[in-house]
Amino acid sequence: MQNDHIIITLADDDEDDRLFFTDAFDELKINTVVNTVNDGRELLRFLNHPDTVLPNIIFLDLNMPIMNGIDCLKEIKQNEKFKDIVIAIYSTSSSDKDVENTFVLGANIYIKKPSNFNDLKKILSEVVVTNWQYHTNGLNKENFLLRL
Repeated sequence: MQNDHIIITLADDDEDDRLFFTDAFDELKINTVVNTVNDGRELLRFLNHPDTVLPNIIFLDLNMPIMNGIDCLKEIKQNEKFKDIVIAIYSTSSSDKDVENTFVLGANIYIKKPSNFNDLKKILSEVVVTNWQYHTNGLNKENFLLRL
């Protein structure tokens, strides 16, 4: 990873969720650089900008205006430039349809947004310190949905 830190990008239209997300990483004291964007279109602009250092992990909300998470996931997975980026779906929905659809489309993990700050920190810590080789090489549906 670049400079021994993990580069993380969150795409989420909810300003409070973005703030809690960045605050959680500040408290975790994990060596990260966290960027946030408001929607899928802004995420794709960010990723395609020539000065952007690509993130190691993208946390992707499903329900966003302009370009939703499903459409964004499809575009990311179709671009060879982004093949090494881990995609963590980060949504209030945990419907079987959403979980199945994002699994089939190539997301690495599915996280239901936690309802409190301590659970958020626990989930983010678990996702970031997980060995992603395990998830990308041994991807199966049983370890796709992260539960607390």
